[in-house]
Amino acid sequence: MNLIRPAILFLLLASTLHLSCREREASPVSVHSDYQLFLLIGQSNMAGRGVVAAEDTVADSRVMMLNKDSAWVPAVEPLHFDKPIAGVGPGRAFGLAVAERNPGVTIGLIPAAVGGSSILTWEPGAHDSATDTHPYDDAMARARKAMESGTLAAVLWHQGESDSNADRAPQYKQRLATLITRLREEFGDPDLPFLIGQLGRFDENPWNEWRQEVNDAHVELANEVDEVYFVSSDGLGDKGDGIHFSASAARELGRRYADVYSEHQRSAPVK
Repeated sequence: MNLIRPAILFLLLASTLHLSCREREASPVSVHSDYQLFLLIGQSNMAGRGVVAAEDTVADSRVMMLNKDSAWVPAVEPLHFDKPIAGVGPGRAFGLAVAERNPGVTIGLIPAAVGGSSILTWEPGAHDSATDTHPYDDAMARARKAMESGTLAAVLWHQGESDSNADRAPQYKQRLATLITRLREEFGDPDLPFLIGQLGRFDENPWNEWRQEVNDAHVELANEVDEVYFVSSDGLGDKGDGIHFSASAARELGRRYADVYSEHQRSAPVK
């Protein structure tokens, strides 16, 4: 009996410690007002639909994310919560790459993409009926909350599949230009970098003329508007559905976003 009691006590203590560790992992993180913030917006390929692997769930203290409850937690996949199928997108790989190139900086990711959303819903007051959200308004609220903890460094955009049709593609370029201007006015930064990820080009789902028109709008805006950048998705594969990047492709796209952002950093004038 004397031997059993210590064993029971040990098991109870171990169980308590295990629960305590899990609670700490899930708890909001204490933050300081010095995060370098990045707003992640667009539709499903920004939100991520890649299959989550073990490597995607390893926390790194240099890269945080604003979760669904607007609390800072380690950035692990899935970052987004727009739909239950959210998975690996480009955001986390981007954050890790930027952190690696900027020692001493803490990256704060602001997930705010909405799968299936048209650019028409990225306007003030617009409603996305499929998710019962207000993509633009919700993103602005999350960004302002995040900015209590740091400075907005750039916006990452990946969107256009929902507008690749005869009705919307002809107006897409002007609508995106208006969005870029509006975001810069919202945040009081006329030079806020805006990084546009190229839509996936998959053999199983060849582009039509409207998808090409949306792509052309992305390229043209990057050439015509200061501090707007185009991020190539050339050679990146899909997850088998002809629509969404695979997990490995999404990670590589994130690293390409980081490469382009690094080019911006090298060329940006010192303020």
